[in-house]
Order: sequence, then structure tokens, then C-alpha cells
Amino acid sequence: MSTAHLDTFTADHLPPPQQWPELIFEGPELQALAERGVLNCASELLDTALQKGWGERSCVVSDTEHWTYAELAQRSNRVAQVLVHDMGLVPGNRVLLRSPNTPMMAACWLGVVKAGGVAVPTMPLLRARELRVILEKAQISHALCDAALADELHAAQAGSPLREVRWIAGSAAAGQPGQASLESAMEQHGPHFAAVATAATDTAFLAFTSGTTGVPKATMHFHRDVIAACLCWPRHTLRAQADDVFIGSPPLAFTFGLGGLLLFPLHIGASTVLLPQASPPLLIEGVRRHGATVIFTSPTSYRAMAARGQELRSSSLRHCVSAGEALPAATREQWSKATGLGLIDGIGSTELLHIFISARAEEALPGATGREVPGYRARVVDEQGQELPDGTVGRLAVRGPTGCRYLADERQLQYVQAGWNLTGDAYRRDEAGHFHYVSRTDDMIVSSGYNIGAPEVEDALMSHPAVAECGVIGVADEERGQIVKAYVVLREGHLPSDDTIKTLQDHVKATIAPYKYPRAVSFVPALPRTETGKLQRFRLRGTP
Repeated sequence: MSTAHLDTFTADHLPPPQQWPELIFEGPELQALAERGVLNCASELLDTALQKGWGERSCVVSDTEHWTYAELAQRSNRVAQVLVHDMGLVPGNRVLLRSPNTPMMAACWLGVVKAGGVAVPTMPLLRARELRVILEKAQISHALCDAALADELHAAQAGSPLREVRWIAGSAAAGQPGQASLESAMEQHGPHFAAVATAATDTAFLAFTSGTTGVPKATMHFHRDVIAACLCWPRHTLRAQADDVFIGSPPLAFTFGLGGLLLFPLHIGASTVLLPQASPPLLIEGVRRHGATVIFTSPTSYRAMAARGQELRSSSLRHCVSAGEALPAATREQWSKATGLGLIDGIGSTELLHIFISARAEEALPGATGREVPGYRARVVDEQGQELPDGTVGRLAVRGPTGCRYLADERQLQYVQAGWNLTGDAYRRDEAGHFHYVSRTDDMIVSSGYNIGAPEVEDALMSHPAVAECGVIGVADEERGQIVKAYVVLREGHLPSDDTIKTLQDHVKATIAPYKYPRAVSFVPALPRTETGKLQRFRLRGTP
């Protein structure tokens, strides 16, 4: 496989080709994409936009900034020059991106990829402990970090491979005297940069996702994958236009947010509103203030916003996309009654980059996720990988132009079997081809659209001196889909109480990302285990 990467770390750590899913490229555009040898997806999205005459179109908007396509291109080019000329980046180096959703975050992602680097966007809420794992696993050499988020990165950096950092938002090095901010460095460079001629199958970015073991997995996405995602779900299901204005809550570190709030609008010449904070009230205000027409958020957020549905009835919104967790039929009905708007449901995964089963709002069947997105195939299989009859619950298996490639991770063999991606979801398909979500098939907890690995929360709890043992599961919750619940065995000398619960919750919030903390805690005398000592989480699900 050819590569333009001088640093071949990602190519060297791809799973063996025989462990890849079977890729399919159906239709003229996807077939042509599969045949391309050279492709830089950032250039394909941004430089092509300028060639089409979109330079003066509105592109990236926030409450304080409004950039055209030409201005975003110039800023991303300057970021690329800082990386190459000031920070010594060579193609293939991994660059950590740490920022809330802002225009500069968009420029940084595009600048890294244009320079031939591998972008590694991360959630702003991650703590040093979690960042340290990412720095080591991906062998991160460079970072672009919002100055307001510097403390956790500083704490994670010691002893890591990270050697070069630039700070976003005018920081005078955030505690590193003499180091200029990214913006200051950008001013020293011109607005032009020739994108590195990366191979279509060079890795463009790594997206980290928690697994059932709690050890993060890095999913590897090629330049070709980015464009393939743009040609599938948004074209066939969303059907947005160049005059649309995108807005939403998912961070750009999530592939749901990266696609919906950056890649897809850029691909069609539309504009996107990037909000650093996107709670339901702030989303509603953002829709009103910016005239947004397309919104991406979770069912949890739609339920909260439905309470102010009358305001949205007269808004500019026309496409409402729900993903990140299962969409209950009651939420779809509540949203429709409150706002007069339909919901586009969908299931995607970090491993496949974006949505592969979905339905347009007018074609939706209550309680069903939808049908296969053109370009993808899906089926329901048993434990042996054999396709099950319609109406039977089994494991969801998917294949298409994108697929799972974990960075140096034996769990590749779990996710990809017989050429199919097994998403970890239990589904059934009806006779009309609609796929109905049943549950997760692993120990992943999906709460308000966030994926939370139970063992990771257990590790955080176990680091508190009061905890002797613990087990964590997800339990159903009307507002969040699921919440994290912990069963805790206390050490001698510590008593069950509300104060103890709060202490443990605060400890978890300070140890890992705060959204992962257990919202429910039960104290138990012992945990159910096998004879060999393995925790039986399934038995906890029947424990009050």
C-alpha cells in the first residue's frame, strides 16, 4: 500500500488486511473514489470549494466570528505552515487537538490534515489520566490546545511522547514562558499552503472510543473514508442544500459531530455554526440567532427542547437529526407534537465514521431506526454470523465503503468477523426492511449520547480509599436513555450514606470526564462473581 507518510506509525499499526471488513463501493461516485490513488480530504473539501467559486460564501460561524470559505482556507493554511515550519511536523505525525467547538478548532483539524498529519481530536472534558492514555497509544508528537484546557494537558504531558504544543486563543503559553500562541505564530505565515499529496489510504484522523474493557480504542480513518461518508448518508437521507445552516451539540471530537458540523456542510458549500457550549437552551438560542436550518443532537436534547416547542415552530429549522443513542418512539412523537417538525433518526459508529442505517423524517416508522443507507448493507446475524430471519433479534452486522480498523488492538477480531462490522447492537429487521433497535450487546453504557465504558468508571471508583470492590452497569432512564449505576462494596470503617455517595461521585468527576460519573450508587455487601472471580454484570441488572 503506497503512502505519503514519512512517519509510518499508523501504516505500521494497521490491523492485518485479512482482519479488515470487506469494503464495498457501490455506484459510480464511490467506485471512482475507490480508484483514486492520491487524495487529501482537507484539500478535497476546502480547496475544491474555492475552485467552485464558493470563496465568499458563509462557511464557519460562531457568536463572535463569521468566516467565509476563503477565510477558513487561509487560516487552515496558516495552521499547516505553523505545524510544518515552526513545529517540525512531517507527514504521518499525530497531532492532538483539544478545544471546544470553535472556528479555530475547524481550522486546526483541516490544517493538520492538509499538512499530511493525522488529526487526533479529543473531548474537552477529558482528564489528564485519559489524555495520557491517548498520548501513549497514538504516540502523539504535537498538540494544538485551547489555553483554557491547558492544565489537564500539562498534567498528562510529563513522560509522554508529546514534544511540541501551541496554545489556541491568545494564551502566552499557558504556563510555558516564551512560547507563542498559535494565533501569533499564524501571523508570521502567508495564507497559501500546498496540501500534502497524501494517499487515499493514508490515515487522516484517529477517533478514540471506549470499549467494554475500558481501554480506549483508536479507530483509523483514511482520507478516502472522509469523502465516502460525505457521499452516503448526507446525500441520500439528509439532502441538505448549499443555503442550509448547520448547528448542533456533538463535539467535533465525536465522528457524529465531525461529520454533521464540519465535513458534510463543507462538502455541499453550506455554513455551520460552532458553539463551544450547546445545552438545549443555548441550542435554541443559536437556532434563533443564526437562522439554523439543520440541527444535530441527541434524543435527550430533543426531549428537553420540546418543552419550548412553540418557539421552534416559527424558527428556521427544517432538518432535525437524532443519533448518539436510541431514539424512543415517545420522543419522536413528543418532538413532532411540540414543534411540528419530524426527526431523522440514525445509527452510526465511530468505527464506520458516521450513520449507516437511517430514515428521512417523512419515511420514518415509529420505533424503527430506518433502512440501510445507500452504499451500506446491513443484516441481523446469530453468534455464528449466520443471517437470521426477519423478526428475530440478533447482532447487527454492517459493511460499506468505510469500516473498522483499530490501531494495534486485538479487539479488531471482535468487531470484524467474516468481513462484517459487528456494532455491538442487538437489532431485529421487519419484513419491510426496517431495522428496530433492541439493546446494546456489550457493557457499553450510552447516556445522553455519550459512550461510557463500565470498567473505566469502575477503575475510577476503585482508586478511592473507601471502595473495596465495585461493579458498574447502565440502567434505563427516561431522560438520558441510560444512566451509570454503581454497586459499591465499602472498606471497613466506611459507612453507606448520602455523604459517601456524593464523595464517590465527586471523586469520579475529578478522575475521569465528569459526564461518566455514576448518577446512582447502591451499597452492597458483595458482588456476584464466577468461581474464577470474574464479575457477573448481568446479575447486577436484577439488583436494586
